[in-house]
Amino acid sequence: MSTSQQPDPRDRPARLTVGVVGAGRVGPALAASLQLAGHRPVAVSGVSDASRRRAALMLPDVPVLTPAEVLQRAELVLLTVPDDALPGLVEGLAGTGAVRPGQLLVHTSGRYGAKVLEPALRAGGLPLALHPAMTFTGTPVDVQRLAGCSFGVTAPDELRLAAEALVIEMGGEPEWIAEENRPLYHAALALGANHLVTLVAQSMELLRTAGVEAPDRMLGPLLGAALDNALRSGDAALTGPVARGDAGTVAAHVTELRRHAPQAVAGYLAMARATADRALAHGLLKPEFAEDLLGVLAADANLPENGGDR
Repeated sequence: MSTSQQPDPRDRPARLTVGVVGAGRVGPALAASLQLAGHRPVAVSGVSDASRRRAALMLPDVPVLTPAEVLQRAELVLLTVPDDALPGLVEGLAGTGAVRPGQLLVHTSGRYGAKVLEPALRAGGLPLALHPAMTFTGTPVDVQRLAGCSFGVTAPDELRLAAEALVIEMGGEPEWIAEENRPLYHAALALGANHLVTLVAQSMELLRTAGVEAPDRMLGPLLGAALDNALRSGDAALTGPVARGDAGTVAAHVTELRRHAPQAVAGYLAMARATADRALAHGLLKPEFAEDLLGVLAADANLPENGGDR
């Protein structure tokens, strides 16, 4: 058996020093993933106590500095701040001369493409938009979840290979998104992931109200199967009273929701109408059943509790 050691990733050529501006949940995880690929985190910025704790957990021994100092030390800078703060941050860094020619500036916003980094480009920076299609916890588990994670990639053509290489080094799968399609791309992810959390949380609350002691255990297999079926089959995976056209059952649902969880009625009606439209369009809901069902949904939508005419 060979006793030769594997080469240390840090010994690879062309490794980059990495800085993080904004120690939220995303930045430290990406920097830690790049570290596993042999790059070297050298600085991180974070204002809140939570950010500093997160940086210490994910990037131990990496100094916490100001954003300008992070850019001074790093060849690759991750700009991982909230979407609304990103344009002002880029303008400020470029305007104060913090951006160096040849420096890689990577933001992780789903909403924006590379154009938001135009001020940095004018200063000689190299702009990349790399958005991981993943939810983050701010803990080391995030690094593991990046394996196989898709990244929405937008960059100038001449930087496309570099952008894709960075994603692959983090264990991800690059998916090219045109600049003009970034808002739609991000809306699609929010619709699927963010709203899913709200729906599941509401469902668990209702099950507790109905007397279920372990709603998570009840929902886990059901939702896992529903998600798997939806990803495999799309609209063909639709089941339940709306897809079947069971107007009486849907009406009973709405009655119980009004009694026990009135705050959930609007969401139920909106999703039921969307589900009915898709089921009807794909031939799953028979037209003779759709009329009664849509009548129930329209009647409930116009009740005073939902903001209809009094």
